[in-house]
Amino acid sequence: MDLTDVPTASVADLPKSGLALLDVRERDEWVAGHAPEALHIPLGDLPARLAEVAALPDDRPLYVVCRTGGRSARAAAWLNANGWDAVNVAGGMKSWQTEGRPLVAEREGERPEVL
Repeated sequence: MDLTDVPTASVADLPKSGLALLDVRERDEWVAGHAPEALHIPLGDLPARLAEVAALPDDRPLYVVCRTGGRSARAAAWLNANGWDAVNVAGGMKSWQTEGRPLVAEREGERPEVL
C-alpha cells in the first residue's frame, strides 16, 4: 500500500463544524482524550466495523485521525481503496491539541489529554 498518494489535510484546514472524523487509535488513547464529534474504531477493527463508517455522512470527506498520522494514513489508504473519500489528518491528535481544537475525555472529571 503506497501511503504517498493518500490525500492529507492539516488540522488548520479542517472544517470547524460538520466534520466527519474517524479516530483509529486504541481504546486507552481514545478514553484519555478525543475530538467530541469523532467516531472511534481502532485500526485493527476497521474492516469488521465498516457499517459504522457507512453510517457517516457521505456528502463530505471522511477525515481519519490517529496520534500523529501514521495509522490514520494506513486507514485512509485502505478506505480509499474500498470506495470512501478518506483524508488523513496530518500530525494527528497531537496537532489537533496544538491547534486548540476541542478535546473530551471519557472519564468524568478527568482533563482530556492526547496519549
